Amino acid sequence: MAESDLYKPVKVFLERLGYGVKGEVRGCDVVGVRDGVPLVVELKQRFTLELLLQGVERLALTDLVYLAVPEPSARSRNATPWDKRVVRLCRRVGVGLLTVSKRGRVEVICDPEPYQPKKNRRKQARLLSEHAKRAGDPNLGGITRIKIVTAYRQEALRLAEALAAHGPQRPRDLKASCDAPRAGSILYDNHYGWFARQEKGVYVITESGRADLAKFQGAR
Repeated sequence: MAESDLYKPVKVFLERLGYGVKGEVRGCDVVGVRDGVPLVVELKQRFTLELLLQGVERLALTDLVYLAVPEPSARSRNATPWDKRVVRLCRRVGVGLLTVSKRGRVEVICDPEPYQPKKNRRKQARLLSEHAKRAGDPNLGGITRIKIVTAYRQEALRLAEALAAHGPQRPRDLKASCDAPRAGSILYDNHYGWFARQEKGVYVITESGRADLAKFQGAR
């Protein structure tokens, strides 16, 4: 669908709501007026940053600004109007979002209105906890396809280092000597394959653990 193909369905939709609608008014794709209050719609073939920026600019003209895009196909891999992140972004900046189907049906995804995002206290607590527990700054921000060194991994690395240096040990001894309050569960769960139980309550480091100690040198 071309941008111009969106115009007629949007015009009909707004006229049914009582707006007098005209296209291409002072740089705006669609302008509707009802009771002296303008409403602006910007049209694009898909949701883009450029479209969002246009919408933000139009907020200088009216609080009633919508972005309109074609209804995406089920195979679309691009950001779609049903993507929760897209909807939150539109609400955050104060613009509405419309979709237009091939048959001309207009759907309101969200309306322009004041928006105050709710803080997720649980996620915030986890963020602060991970930041506080992590020793130093072992990761380069923005990296991809590289294993992230978390506080949990750092704790496991300290356990592996102690076992490599001093041989078989019990969790309760490692807990104090390695600053590893989760020593028991880390050794038992063995997420990284670094530990093996030599006998009841006694653990040793595996060959995989020794190899990874070299890979993560300085990360603990």
